[in-house]
Amino acid sequence: MVDFAWWRTHLTWRRTLYVLFLGQIVSFSMAVGSFTSSLLADLGVDVPLTQMFFPYALLTLFYGSILVYRRRKLLLPWYWYLLLGFIDVQGNYLVNEAYQYSSITSVTLLDCWTIVWAIILTWFFLGTRYSVWQLIGAAISVLGLGLVMLSDAGVSGGGGSKPLLGDVLVIGGTVFFAMSNVGEEFCVKKKDLVEVLTMLPLFGLLVSAVQIAIAEWTTLESLQLTKDRILAFAGYAGSLFVFYSLAPFVLKMSGAALFNLSLLTSDMWAVVVRIFIYRQEVDWIYYLSFLMVVIGLILYSVMEKDPQDVTSIENMTDTNYQLLHDENGAAGAEDSRVRP
Repeated sequence: MVDFAWWRTHLTWRRTLYVLFLGQIVSFSMAVGSFTSSLLADLGVDVPLTQMFFPYALLTLFYGSILVYRRRKLLLPWYWYLLLGFIDVQGNYLVNEAYQYSSITSVTLLDCWTIVWAIILTWFFLGTRYSVWQLIGAAISVLGLGLVMLSDAGVSGGGGSKPLLGDVLVIGGTVFFAMSNVGEEFCVKKKDLVEVLTMLPLFGLLVSAVQIAIAEWTTLESLQLTKDRILAFAGYAGSLFVFYSLAPFVLKMSGAALFNLSLLTSDMWAVVVRIFIYRQEVDWIYYLSFLMVVIGLILYSVMEKDPQDVTSIENMTDTNYQLLHDENGAAGAEDSRVRP
């Protein structure tokens, strides 16, 4: 007789390992994107909007050709994608600009602020409620990230020309990332994945093109393209293409907790880059900060999985989205989650 319990456990472990593997690819691609963006800043290139133009173009061409071949009508009005594209461009602009003033280690660590804003947004706009332990876990993570800003403010010496300004830009970027992720969550889980991977970068491409013409055209006219700069642009475009392509799959299969824990390893890749590529010393505060962030996120994720303690983001957003779905006369329920 077939042991169905063993088989289900076996499939669960295989699925978990597969998600962890994909999560680490996403994490590594994020770390490569951070490294190439930091490298462009070191090479004297200050065109954060232009940086995102190329990965947006790659995503639009690749997934757009699939969408055109399928000849399907859009499942979501175009203006929602315009809004998401605009928000996504602003988040990437602020974070890319931060590399002009702060170190790669600080930027990647402070990028975890996204989970804080995601909690706030879902609390006020989706009605999600969290347990005391979840809030304690989030508070520990925020305290750990606060140590990075303390270090960069000059207490123990941070990297970059104006590290505190860079930290502020990163935190501002995470606000836009959180808003983008809440919207992208709905689109990916309730609509069509290929449509999202086409329309979001398409409008991101259009928005960035307009802003480039306004803010960066003069800089581009005087920009000299060297071999190192071209390779850095190509590396950034390739890494972001992989990140944007795989992230929705990981989000759909794992949910917020595992996805964020996977992305957290990109911070350690950033430390490796700073030590071995830039030959810079990393202050002990960074290691303490990373440890606190890990402890906080693990505590948060463990409490999130306990249905008796709290209504999780996945369940709460599923309820809200299902209500919207029902108003349109459609049926069916799916999972949803919020990426920090």
